[in-house]
Amino acid sequence: MQPNNSQVNRRIATISAHLNPPNYSQMEGGSGLGRANCRAKGGSAGFKVAILGAAGGIGQPLAMLMKMNPLVSVLHLYDVVNAPGVTADISHMDTGAVVRGFLGQQQLEEALTGMDLVIIPAGVPRKPGMTRDDLFNINAGIVKTLCEGIAKCCPKAIVNLISNPVNSTVPIAAEVFKKAGTFDPKRLLGVTMLDVVRANTFVAEVLGLDPREVDVPVVGGHAGVTILPLLSQQVKPPCSFTQKEIDYLTDRIQNGGTEVVEAKAGAGSATLSMAYAAVKFADACLRGLRGDAGVVECAFVASHVTELPFFASKVRLGRFGVEEVYPLGPLNEYERIGLEKAKKELAGSIQKGVSFVKK
Repeated sequence: MQPNNSQVNRRIATISAHLNPPNYSQMEGGSGLGRANCRAKGGSAGFKVAILGAAGGIGQPLAMLMKMNPLVSVLHLYDVVNAPGVTADISHMDTGAVVRGFLGQQQLEEALTGMDLVIIPAGVPRKPGMTRDDLFNINAGIVKTLCEGIAKCCPKAIVNLISNPVNSTVPIAAEVFKKAGTFDPKRLLGVTMLDVVRANTFVAEVLGLDPREVDVPVVGGHAGVTILPLLSQQVKPPCSFTQKEIDYLTDRIQNGGTEVVEAKAGAGSATLSMAYAAVKFADACLRGLRGDAGVVECAFVASHVTELPFFASKVRLGRFGVEEVYPLGPLNEYERIGLEKAKKELAGSIQKGVSFVKK
């Protein structure tokens, strides 16, 4: 039986709606298919995820990997440039998630409405000779604007903040949400997963293991000396290191970002490994939202683990975001000294973020 004209128009509307979101109301023939109903035929049930900064160096591989995640049913790709092209490209992948693109500030609210998880890699990348502090003035303003949109359109969403410097941008986001009356410390997470991914990889190299068999907690923050790998607490497999190995591993984990920036020699920063780590963390958040038990990862969150208002710790993820923040546990002397250095540096970075919003 051949479909009639009305059915054909409706099918075409469904296919094209995610590619042409601006001012979309109805297709020729009066099918009246609204954006809310734009779902691929047979699309799987799952969560709605937005990526803010989807056309950037991290955003593009992040978008591709999230399109592959079976827990994602709707994927919104937002950026101030090139979002339609990235959306068209990603939307051709034969996975369950429906992809929609949003371009420019005027479409931010539409991109955010109804989202369960918002991932923010937006901002400028670090270049050779540039510190994370050098990024601050540009990225701080971007994060502030995006979080104002989140507070208005999806205040209950879990927010995964990647934009550097994370040690300052997470406090910025918190202050924006506090001003709006929507701050929930369980739902705001700074993504430090790349530090854990690097720690697992570098430790595996030293021990001659598969990195997937290694699990190193990394606490503190997400820049230089604030990154504190707890090698004495390596969850699996139990092992010990010489002091020379500890010095080497700690230094390499703390300066992994600089290693990539210098190796790319002006052509970018850690975008691919960051996208991988961000998707690994986002998947953990989605499994928590689904209700899976025992989902534990490290993240930079509001906590009372130390006297600081924010600190990267092991957290258990659940239906409401962070369900539990774990204490640091026993530290050896080397780690205790590292912790004091990390806290001193972190305190200034956190205050810098708070002051940016309060000024």
